[in-house]
Amino acid sequence: PSHALSCRVGSGSLRPRMGKAVPKLCVCLCASCTAPFYICLTVRHGFPYQPSAMSFDPVQKILAIGTQTGALRLFGRPGVECYCQHDSGAAVIQLQFLINEGALVSALADDSIHLWNLRQKRPAVLHSLKFNRERITFCHLPFQSKWLYIGTERGNIHIVNVESFTLSGYVIMWNKAIELSSKAHPGPVVHISDNPMDEGKLIIGFESGIVVLWDLKSKKADYRYTYDEAIHSVAWHHEGKQFICSHSDGTLTIWNVKSPGKPAQTITPHGKQPKDGKKPEPCKPILKVEYKTTRAGDPFMILSGGLSYDTVGRRPCLTVMHGKSTAVLEMDYPIVDFLTLCETPYPNDFQEPYAVVVLLEKDLVVIDLAQNGYPIFENPYPLTIHESPVTCCEYFADCPVDIIPALYSVGSRQKRQGYSKKEWPISGGNWGLGTQSYPEIIITGHADGSVKFWDASAIMLQVLYKLKTAKVFEKSRNKEDKPCTDIVDEDPFAIQIMSWCAESRMLCVAGVSAHVIVYRFSKQEVTTEVLLEVRLQYELNDADSPETAAEQQSLPGSTSSPQTSAPPSHPSTSSSSSDGIRDNVPCLKVRSAPLKQSPGYQVELVVQLVWVSGEPPQQVTSLAVNSSYGLMAFGNSNGLAIVDYLQKTVLLNLGTVELYGSNDPYQRQPRSPRKSRQPSGGKEPDGCCTSLLCLPTVLLSVCPLRAAPPDARDTSFSRSRSSSVTSIDKEAREAITALHFADTFARKGENCAAPTLWVGTSLGTVLAVALSLPPAGEQRLLQPVIVSPSGTQIRLKGSILRMAFLDSVGAILPPAHEAWYEPNAPDEREEREKARKRRPVSVSPSASQELGEIHYAVVCSEKQAKVLALPSQSCVFKHNITETSFVLRSDVVQMSGSVCVTCFCANGHIMALR
Repeated sequence: PSHALSCRVGSGSLRPRMGKAVPKLCVCLCASCTAPFYICLTVRHGFPYQPSAMSFDPVQKILAIGTQTGALRLFGRPGVECYCQHDSGAAVIQLQFLINEGALVSALADDSIHLWNLRQKRPAVLHSLKFNRERITFCHLPFQSKWLYIGTERGNIHIVNVESFTLSGYVIMWNKAIELSSKAHPGPVVHISDNPMDEGKLIIGFESGIVVLWDLKSKKADYRYTYDEAIHSVAWHHEGKQFICSHSDGTLTIWNVKSPGKPAQTITPHGKQPKDGKKPEPCKPILKVEYKTTRAGDPFMILSGGLSYDTVGRRPCLTVMHGKSTAVLEMDYPIVDFLTLCETPYPNDFQEPYAVVVLLEKDLVVIDLAQNGYPIFENPYPLTIHESPVTCCEYFADCPVDIIPALYSVGSRQKRQGYSKKEWPISGGNWGLGTQSYPEIIITGHADGSVKFWDASAIMLQVLYKLKTAKVFEKSRNKEDKPCTDIVDEDPFAIQIMSWCAESRMLCVAGVSAHVIVYRFSKQEVTTEVLLEVRLQYELNDADSPETAAEQQSLPGSTSSPQTSAPPSHPSTSSSSSDGIRDNVPCLKVRSAPLKQSPGYQVELVVQLVWVSGEPPQQVTSLAVNSSYGLMAFGNSNGLAIVDYLQKTVLLNLGTVELYGSNDPYQRQPRSPRKSRQPSGGKEPDGCCTSLLCLPTVLLSVCPLRAAPPDARDTSFSRSRSSSVTSIDKEAREAITALHFADTFARKGENCAAPTLWVGTSLGTVLAVALSLPPAGEQRLLQPVIVSPSGTQIRLKGSILRMAFLDSVGAILPPAHEAWYEPNAPDEREEREKARKRRPVSVSPSASQELGEIHYAVVCSEKQAKVLALPSQSCVFKHNITETSFVLRSDVVQMSGSVCVTCFCANGHIMALR
């Protein structure tokens, strides 16, 4: 506490909302210095920038994007990114590359222009120039020119020397440009460009519809072109004899340079052509048009906007006109800008367009013009991690050195349909060294059930691998097939909690539909032919009414090893009982057809909680997996379950109250039974059953990749249970909020550390469960794992959030794990057996007796942090973290050579306690 470090994040408080995604915190504290935190805060909806302008260097193949907050993002080949920021924070309205010179000009909304040097390691502003009397509206820098043309709101054009970044004194005044062609002011300058064949001739477009061809040498206008609709953009034909204008009425006008009287052609791309030859009905404005030519055929005209006004509700579109074909490409978000990528940077030659870069409000899309159907390129840039809203996030530092290459290898081979087969066209720059010397990975869970692995070792995040958990379940084909659940109204596959072992690469995810999936990593493709269904059932005493059972027994019964019995007489696919009450039905239906699993993460086990007597299952609130033990544990508001994913059996399925045994410290008041939920139009049952068979509360749909052991194939069993334990009020229900596997001391006075599971609850209690594992190897797959509550209880204020363990010198004890092995390689059986037999080194009993208190337990709740010595369980230190707020998330991390408890509070504070 004397070395506490605190900082504030944002303003206001953050409180979790039921059923909604809440911000998540990932903290990494530098191990070698007291550098600032590495923090990843995610919100359900958001975007890392608000794009406003872009530019492309066709020689260096670098893309620059400016934002409304004054930021610059530079993109090259996948993995090459750079972030810069203007000091003023004003919006970027235009960007212009000095092509192949490593420099960039930016124009801001505060009427300033800046010259950036991109040739140094960190881009920086070399020169700046501020306009005080005129507002900047448009900039143009000709190819290989030293003159920058600045158009203003008043209709004037100023010329800046790029080398000295000073005004040249040459000004094209609006009244001299239009002369007598118009009595009114022509409006702001909306376009400037030079003739491809003569850079001494400028086309100047004014908003009102006037276009002027200006001769820089003679300082006068050669031609003036007038149209009765406002102009939005102008584009040249590469021969310099024609140009095209886009207008506010949805028309395109093509002009011959030497024929200013009227347009050579007028086109309304999306207008309905009347049969009587009259003018087409007006359409929405065409905001931008580009005119690109090819040697082999017709030119491309590419435009944004221009749709008919009767297309209400239609998404934003980009139109590609090539010869007689017109393709309308719908976009997910409004179009900010677009530009066409061409083979040659020279404006006076056939451009040979091959792609279009479309900047959207929340995305970046690149379209392949050379392939039929105009497919898009797969975007390698993580412009937003919210492709689907982020629902949970985990951060891992100092991962094994081979994990990032392994994830990248399988991720790069993932088959993606509908994308261009060509390489990403923005391919400039070189990879630099990351900022960290150790691998860092961020894992995000999303609302659509996807899980993404990100390389966080460098400055920018890079997607390594994407896993789609929804593939495990059947797709709903009609309304009747939709998930039968009341616990989620949308996003039934959304990820809530993730547990990952980086060393063994085991992954466990829990979703909002009360399902848990265990994944194992493999480099080989497999097809799972059979889905095995393992069920757990028990009988209720007749003193318990159906209503009470449905409320309190979502995780009932317990056992230390699987017991076999005759299978139940109910049909395995039943979804409701005879009186219409939902029973024995999970929220999602696991696939029944063979499942082809690509290299990467493959399903090992699926666990689903099911409806019981018309009551939906409670969502999973905590999750943990341990590869050394071969166990997975999860809890909800009703209790705890421990699953042996090697033997595909349920080891423990116990209500929270029963974890206390006879040492329950709480006075729990009995609750009067309430009526079960009824489906729409259903009838209530008459009275209560004298005897009820509670159908499975845990459904394990198993995808075995190898033969199951004989005594694990039939794992349904019946177990009677006493009704002496009273139910708890719904408001006082004690949920399992934290789980942690560790090799430590489960009971007071023990002499030897052993495998344990530590359980934290919402009422501030920490319980220890002892685990007795059979010997490694073949015996581990045949002999049962013994699970028994130890009686250990630790009390804190507030819900338990995090637990960790330290050795005698205060270093963090990592959970036991096994090394990764290829699960689908039969010729590597010996290596697999060796990997299974690996166990972390633990202190021998004799050494334990000599050292005395050799472990420390660190527990953090919403209000307190405690350190206890083990095995004596004496409190070494206690700290009240907050009285006026509460902790949302906490972790125990290494910082500057010592261990810290880090906390993120609801009032926006982040604290580190050393």
